[in-house]
Amino acid sequence: MEFLNYFQYNSVVILTYFFVCLGIMIIHSLTKGESTKNFFSTSSNSSLFNPITYIRFFTHILGHGSWEHFTHNFLEILLIGPMVEEKYGSYNLLIMILITAFVAGVANKIFCRNTRIYGASGVVFMLIVLSSFVNIQAGKIPLTLVLIILFYVVDEVFKGLFKKNDNLSHLGHILGGLCGLVFGFYFK
Repeated sequence: MEFLNYFQYNSVVILTYFFVCLGIMIIHSLTKGESTKNFFSTSSNSSLFNPITYIRFFTHILGHGSWEHFTHNFLEILLIGPMVEEKYGSYNLLIMILITAFVAGVANKIFCRNTRIYGASGVVFMLIVLSSFVNIQAGKIPLTLVLIILFYVVDEVFKGLFKKNDNLSHLGHILGGLCGLVFGFYFK
């Protein structure tokens, strides 16, 4: 086990998030997606009288529809997340992830009809926007923030308006980016 001494669990929230989602993805594969559908997604059709609806507002960020979906999200999260966690702290990052999940889950319930969302994409967009605040200086707007907004957020608005059937939650992506923007200004 000396081999394990060479590794550092350097980003507690991000790595724990990754391993939890990896476990859920394995269960997803074994249950042919039923576990994700029942526990790790939120649907606009779910009843507000069902207590699990409120849990799903948070757990939808743990489930993914495919290994490709999981891999794509976590390549970005593992790339950006540790830097953001180091800057803002593990506790603050966990709170930001939970708020982003809740906002996207509730917005899906309110604004989207017959739509089920799952995955970490909203968290990815929150981290992308938030990462542009890492080196912010007083009284200055980072150019990286402007470019991120132009490339990611505008692209998501365009896709959301004109690509109706691509099975992506563009609203979740946009809300994740907006949460990152709010958190960036709040913590600056």
